[in-house]
Amino acid sequence: MNPQELFCPNIDCPARGQMGKGNIGIHHLKTKRCICHVCQQTFTTTKGTIFYRLRTNPLTVLLVITLLAYGCPIQAIVKAFGLDERTVRDWWRRSGEHCRAVHAYKVEQSHLDLQQVQADEIKVKRQEGHFWMALAMMVPTRLWLGGAVSEKRDLALIQTLSDKIKSIARCRPLLLAVDGLASYVTAFRTSFRASLPHRAGERGRPQLVSWPDIAIVQVVKQRVEGQLNITRRIVQGSQQMVQGLIQQSQGQGVINTAFIERLNATFRQRLNSLARRTRTLVRKAETLQAGMYIVGCFYNFCDPHHSLRVKLSLGRHGYHWVPRTPAIAAGLADHIWTPQELFDFKVPLPRWEPPNHRGRPSRETVRLVQRWCQ
Repeated sequence: MNPQELFCPNIDCPARGQMGKGNIGIHHLKTKRCICHVCQQTFTTTKGTIFYRLRTNPLTVLLVITLLAYGCPIQAIVKAFGLDERTVRDWWRRSGEHCRAVHAYKVEQSHLDLQQVQADEIKVKRQEGHFWMALAMMVPTRLWLGGAVSEKRDLALIQTLSDKIKSIARCRPLLLAVDGLASYVTAFRTSFRASLPHRAGERGRPQLVSWPDIAIVQVVKQRVEGQLNITRRIVQGSQQMVQGLIQQSQGQGVINTAFIERLNATFRQRLNSLARRTRTLVRKAETLQAGMYIVGCFYNFCDPHHSLRVKLSLGRHGYHWVPRTPAIAAGLADHIWTPQELFDFKVPLPRWEPPNHRGRPSRETVRLVQRWCQ
């Protein structure tokens, strides 16, 4: 237990979310409690993790969630560990919320040169009707960028996914490859716009202009009389620009959505409710969303990808391959995470800001701002 690696979780503390400032001390070593010397509040080391206030052994919880994340049926977990199904579902919900926060902090707040993005949807069976889960990935690093869940396959679902892609992307040449759904083109053209600087004296909303060098391509698949017909078309951008981005992001090939389809297969393999023929139906959208973020975080941070490995030369001894995860390839991690590291990761809180009030700030407020907000 190293206090230098911990931060105060008190939302009202001026030192919240800051590590290595010397304000965290050990309060009780046996119960693993620490104290913040600024706000004088104590907290456990499991605060901000899925193990907070759980009476079960953390190792058991970790094993159960890891097995579920790799496709083990929940009925097998209940039989093997002697647990109640409601307890396992509560752990699954906790893990989903934690992985969603980790994904938002590590991936959604990053700004990457995406080069090529592929998106697709998965149809999920439920008790009455279906759910639709839209996913997107960065092709050069195989990084899962995020997803959205909805009861309808409409513009609102695609727009949510498109906004997530836009928040991560830098204003660089970008190729967007999707299927034949028309909502993608509308959502991409709506999201990838920026406002011009507002001139003095002008009224109303600033004018929105499209990002430069955005190419949109579609792969339309139709099965006619048992034969599969594939049509590749460029909706926006030039042929030369599309070919250049394909060579830059994937090396060679034609317009395709093969990478996102492989990612869909990974999700189908690990979430049994996504299988095409299954008796495990989804009841709530929250459960499906939790599974999406858990599998996505395992895929990004814990699972080495075969196509991302790099050759390390050992001189006269030859070479060996160094495995890498999509997060390492994207520069979001420096090593392969273990499940323990994923669920022990604590998302830092935003920096403290002094309350707004009229008049001149006090000396104490100025001192706090100079120490904790600089």
